[in-house]
Amino acid sequence: MAVMRRMRLAAVVAMARNVGAAMMRLQALALAVVTGTGAFAATAQLPHASLVPGGVFIFPIQSLDRQAAPVVTLDGQRAMVLRSEGRWVAVVGLPLTEKPGHLTVTVRNGDAPETSVGFDITDKHYVTQSLKVAPSKVDLSKEDEERVNREIPHIKAIMATFTDAPPVTLRLRQPIPGVRSSSYGMRRIFNNEPRNPHTGMDIAAPTGTPIKAPAAGRVIDTGDYFFNGNTVFIDHGEGMITMYCHLSEIDVKVGDSVTAGQVIAKVGATGRVTGPHLHFGVALNATFVDPALFLPPPAAAGTSKHAK
Repeated sequence: MAVMRRMRLAAVVAMARNVGAAMMRLQALALAVVTGTGAFAATAQLPHASLVPGGVFIFPIQSLDRQAAPVVTLDGQRAMVLRSEGRWVAVVGLPLTEKPGHLTVTVRNGDAPETSVGFDITDKHYVTQSLKVAPSKVDLSKEDEERVNREIPHIKAIMATFTDAPPVTLRLRQPIPGVRSSSYGMRRIFNNEPRNPHTGMDIAAPTGTPIKAPAAGRVIDTGDYFFNGNTVFIDHGEGMITMYCHLSEIDVKVGDSVTAGQVIAKVGATGRVTGPHLHFGVALNATFVDPALFLPPPAAAGTSKHAK
């Protein structure tokens, strides 16, 4: 009898352990859905998740259809949905201008009724820099303002590009060697007038430094813009666009397919800048997000002196 009691007790303990392990797996999955962390975000091909303005929200979607990807939108803009570890995973860019609080994305999954996924984003205190400069350095002439107003709709249209082919990877190579600034999200106040926050990463480098594509893609626009100077835009698929500004030379043309590591341009100081550097931008669902979420950790810490 004592032996049978010990066997029953051992069976109960084993069952409890199995139930406990199952609960932990369910809790981890729920946490991944809400926070964008866990096994899905840890996949080598996905960026780092960050639930802040300018961050990335990653969550799995349950679907019986392995062929047709669900359609996910945020504020009416279609977001990326990838196949990862046997599941559909949405990768959603969070606008830098978004207020902390509760957000909702919509999910259309085949013929099923539209559903929504809610999540909370927290505040992030980006750097603010106040400067006193000559008005001529910040105030646009009438001609320059008209030029900027013509360029803005074109750039927005480029950023809204969405092609169905998924990107090869969302973990990018750094386009040039050099010290990365922490300027993403920085808001500058010139003569007590706040300007738009900085939506890219500045990387210090001398004029003429070759810029290499951080991943495979297709060139969808090149041009000379007032603020950005000589610029290249690359479409990597499903709404992921990278941007390279202030170039001294452009070595590709619209329609070119590029491979990871291919030279696309050279560092310069064109546009409205104080010195040569690369302004590197990454966008998802037509909004610029923090490029650091897509890059490996920097080899050395530091801050660029060349700011936009």
